[in-house]
Amino acid sequence: MESQLGLFEQSLDFRYSSWVREALDELPDCFTITDPCISGHPIVFASNQFLKMVGYSRDVVIGKNGRMFQGPDTDRRSVMEIREAIREERPIQISLLNYRKNGTPFWTLFQMCPVFSKEDGRVINFVGVQVPILRRKRNEVKLCEDRAGYRDSAFRCCRREVRLDSVRASTRESVASHDGKEDEIEEPCEASEVEKTKASAAIDNILSALTRYSEVTGRLVCGKRCCLNGNVQLVATLNISLRRIRQSFVLTDALLPDMPILYASEAFLKLTGYARHEVLGRNCRFLSGTDTDPTTQYQVKK
Repeated sequence: MESQLGLFEQSLDFRYSSWVREALDELPDCFTITDPCISGHPIVFASNQFLKMVGYSRDVVIGKNGRMFQGPDTDRRSVMEIREAIREERPIQISLLNYRKNGTPFWTLFQMCPVFSKEDGRVINFVGVQVPILRRKRNEVKLCEDRAGYRDSAFRCCRREVRLDSVRASTRESVASHDGKEDEIEEPCEASEVEKTKASAAIDNILSALTRYSEVTGRLVCGKRCCLNGNVQLVATLNISLRRIRQSFVLTDALLPDMPILYASEAFLKLTGYARHEVLGRNCRFLSGTDTDPTTQYQVKK
């Protein structure tokens, strides 16, 4: 188990250095970081506040897919929207019903965004922030809605009260307030503007930390795709499907000079012993050696 945990942590260390986890754990937010380049799209980092919220230990969460927090009442349409955002490599903000380790459900505002490599525009990670949604009393909401002629102003008044309550509560207090009691799941919970702002601010702080520590290794990242190469976009979009193929193979672009490798499967990397960053962007002939048959090379070129 420790060796497997180390492999997933290496994914983060390679890109951002081993110090990044300590910096991320100092953030007061509930979030995870996943690696779409690894088969199964596993979680490679989970913040302390996130672990406290869901009740799992880090060694249980690392290496798992985010599906582990879904349950019988999780809206399938919401899950499909998240999957579509992953496939299209775009941000998303959506209310989601998740489950803790003890089986109790809770509503959360889930905000996810991709992290791109500055070098080639590939998606390196996805950051997923979860802000617990503060439940509103139904009679308070109904009171706001039933006041004829004053509906809009009353609603704004209610939102101001909710906003003040939310501002007073820090992230740690929000997490601690989930005492294991059954949440109401009869209907979707809508996040307030304060909760949406809180999620967006958390995303900005996490991206800032990742960007800063990527400068330590020289493998720079950013929150927006910096490379506009259409071929890179094509490969990135196909990544999810390509990872399902278990065979050893690479994908090259014949339209670019020297036909560089744009994708390398996990099986290929295991077979050759190279890391992904040592393969991408190079021509396949770097695998040739002194005993490689020239005739075979010629046939491949033809």
